[in-house]
Amino acid sequence: MKKNIPLLLIFLVFSFSFFAQDKEAIIENIMKETYENSQLEQLAHELLDEIGPRLVGSPQMKKANDWAVAKFTEWGISASNQQYGEWRGWERGVSHIDLLEPRVKSLEGMQLAWSPATPKNGTTAEAIVLPKIIADSISFSTWMTTYVKGKFVLVSMPQETGRPDYNWEEFATPESFEKMKEARTAQSVTWNNNIRNSGYTSRTIDAALEKAGALGIIQSYWSKGFGVNKIFGARTKKIPTVDLSLEDYGMVYRLAQNGKKPKIRISAESKELGVVPTFNTIARIEGSQKPEEYIILSAHFDSWDGGSGATDNGTGSITMMEIARILKKYYPNPKRTILIGLWGSEEQGLNGSRSFVTDNPTVVENIQVVFNQDNGTGRVSTINGQGFLHAYKFIGNWLQDVPKKISKHIETTFPGTPSGGGSDHSSFVAMGVPAFMMSSLNWSYWNYTWHTNRDTYDKIVFDDVKNNVALIAIMTYLASEDSEKTERDKIVLPISKRSGEQEQWPKPKDGNRKGGLD
Repeated sequence: MKKNIPLLLIFLVFSFSFFAQDKEAIIENIMKETYENSQLEQLAHELLDEIGPRLVGSPQMKKANDWAVAKFTEWGISASNQQYGEWRGWERGVSHIDLLEPRVKSLEGMQLAWSPATPKNGTTAEAIVLPKIIADSISFSTWMTTYVKGKFVLVSMPQETGRPDYNWEEFATPESFEKMKEARTAQSVTWNNNIRNSGYTSRTIDAALEKAGALGIIQSYWSKGFGVNKIFGARTKKIPTVDLSLEDYGMVYRLAQNGKKPKIRISAESKELGVVPTFNTIARIEGSQKPEEYIILSAHFDSWDGGSGATDNGTGSITMMEIARILKKYYPNPKRTILIGLWGSEEQGLNGSRSFVTDNPTVVENIQVVFNQDNGTGRVSTINGQGFLHAYKFIGNWLQDVPKKISKHIETTFPGTPSGGGSDHSSFVAMGVPAFMMSSLNWSYWNYTWHTNRDTYDKIVFDDVKNNVALIAIMTYLASEDSEKTERDKIVLPISKRSGEQEQWPKPKDGNRKGGLD
């Protein structure tokens, strides 16, 4: 027996050396393909310029699902669209909003998602503002009965300045900057109290005005940056809801406030498409040694449709697609099965990924790790351990083999705290699965591109997206090759400062299987 020990040691040393050389070659190939043969720009062009935004229930969402399946198939990766539910089908058409009196001007704006259409030739009416002082719900009801019928109603607080705070801070005197902020705060308090006195909220007032006979709702949801507004969904059933830019909304508001009776024409084309199926696009690179264990590359595929859904979450989607392409080319026989999940209807409550974890308990039980990306175009800068006690061990080990030009940007927080929402990794964390948000640098995401009319191709920083492709591709390879299964032990959560009770791990939820159909 002793004679065989040197042979065994030689075999182990040789095996380790061979693996180290193989690992080095695969990582080098991933880096080279990422930076010298990137397909990201073309993927982004096809997804964002040709298909465009991907609102759940829209034809563009289904077109994107089919496009992704075709791309995966072209790369030799099996993929399919897996239905998880149904949604109200709706297709955006042309929006045109014009000021006709007291002067003519085409206004910058668009209808909100799921807005009812106007008649073929549009709707023309006077635009009015809410009462400056609302005493109570009874007086507001009287005002609605008297003034609203046959009018467009402006329901958003007008902004005193369209300059973001950073612009004020750079050029204004400190006194002027503080004066502006104090005036804005006072205006917001007054506005919010006024709405509260009406008996409604910003979420319920549109329906009340519709019931009172308004011909349309005009809002302006400024995103606190130059020329940028948030574009969400309409809350009206039969009349159009449109969003105007801060600049044009303020002009129309001032005209109405000063008794000039601005006349507006709104033409909003859209189509109701009935009930349509909703899908996740799932691609699969089969594992060669442990096919029943899984690594999931996660990104939501849907978007709001004010822009083209570029940084939320076109970037995350093409990142995971590009990783799959590269791994299929240089790591075609992974030890564990690699799944790529492009989820539907994340924007309405993580519905695609929550449905997936509900419908696939065997997969969930055997997941090695989930890497999720969904916060803009920046390079990954932080990884939170999500409350998994031993996350530092496996994440830390994998990061050690990531080239320093990438890993040097990353800060880790272990054990961190579990996410109860926000993006699709949360659907897995709630099930006790090690799932991690690959959190990116801001690049003014929250003000300029998150759910806005400016979330477009030109905002993508492809150097940073390539950084993320290389990072996650290498970590996926290392996670697949890891001889150990990741551990799922959770930390004991702290006492909540707000409630005084111990915080609880997020609870699993099923996705909404019938959206927008009430």
